[in-house]
Amino acid sequence: MSVSSYSKIKKISIATLLAIPFISTPVMAIEKGDILLDVRILNISPDVGSNQIMDSNGDPFLPPAGIDVDDGYSLGLDITYMMTNNFGVELMLDTTSKHDITGTGNLDGLNIGDVTVLPPSVIAVWHFMPSNNIRPYVGAGINYTFFLSENTTSDLDAALGGKTGLDVDDTFSLIAQAGVNIDISKKWYLTFDAKYLDLDTSATIKVDGVKTATVDFDLNPLVLGVGVGTRF
Repeated sequence: MSVSSYSKIKKISIATLLAIPFISTPVMAIEKGDILLDVRILNISPDVGSNQIMDSNGDPFLPPAGIDVDDGYSLGLDITYMMTNNFGVELMLDTTSKHDITGTGNLDGLNIGDVTVLPPSVIAVWHFMPSNNIRPYVGAGINYTFFLSENTTSDLDAALGGKTGLDVDDTFSLIAQAGVNIDISKKWYLTFDAKYLDLDTSATIKVDGVKTATVDFDLNPLVLGVGVGTRF
């Protein structure tokens, strides 16, 4: 996990701690049959790690030369059905996020392109104190990430000597979750959430329609969210 990811976790933890003193008596509880609806603003921070672009012959391209993926932002929507007072099944329906792709190593400073990501997930969630006004939870599940609207830049066209294209493979991954909900009324609560996806994929670069290079890389994004939720 990157230093920036740890910094973001620290910030969301501090925000949670600052909110706790203002909470007095329990005002809402969750129970079997409830539906929870959470809406959050999300920061998606990939932790790409080292990788190497390979040419069409399977040899390293300009080694060392790899890619990095920048942070993105989106709106998160989570719907949870409580199977028991503690256990729920969550459907994660985040909106898309857009991420810039840049070069590393001998391609450092090259703006390669961007990609739009859609990551629907199903998560089993355990709520520790369903009758309390402060309710921490953890979860784990499965994710399928769609990579949409891949674009390349004129900088990449110039570097590779032709019209370029990019294709990133859709992929399954495991997802882990932790967070806390803090009541602010009988109907609404603040929600602080962190998710981690163990995600790796492959990208293909084409020049004038011909496969020219590939790269296998980890994304492993940390997704931090802050928002509000309600119960039905």
